[in-house]
Amino acid sequence: MEYTIQTTVDGAFDDVTDATIAALEAEGFGVLCDIDVQAVFAEKLDAEFDQYRILGACNPDLAYDGLDAEIELGTLLPCNVVVYETETGEIGVSLMDPRIVLGLADDDRIDAVAREATDRLERVVKTIAADHASAA
Repeated sequence: MEYTIQTTVDGAFDDVTDATIAALEAEGFGVLCDIDVQAVFAEKLDAEFDQYRILGACNPDLAYDGLDAEIELGTLLPCNVVVYETETGEIGVSLMDPRIVLGLADDDRIDAVAREATDRLERVVKTIAADHASAA
């Protein structure tokens, strides 16, 4: 089952991460948390890992509409976005597909929120791909 919206691009990891954050902001998403998985694994496990960041993105308007319809929807938020190094040296950007995740709520009132969030996140991926030489 596909559960992400994704692209793979050429570029420096930090540049692609910054471009991802900027594209999210352009679509009304703020980054609530930024987890540097490589640093966490190094500190907590003394283990090496490729560059990998998890960005917790949230669009306040959409979150409000979703929570207003279904208070427990917060367990499925925020929208996680992952920026990572691929085995071939490109940078992958994967965003959770809100239609899949929010579909778990099985509530028709959430469908419009999921569609709008997905449309916005698909534009984020298109922006990132257009701004970098696409390898996908």
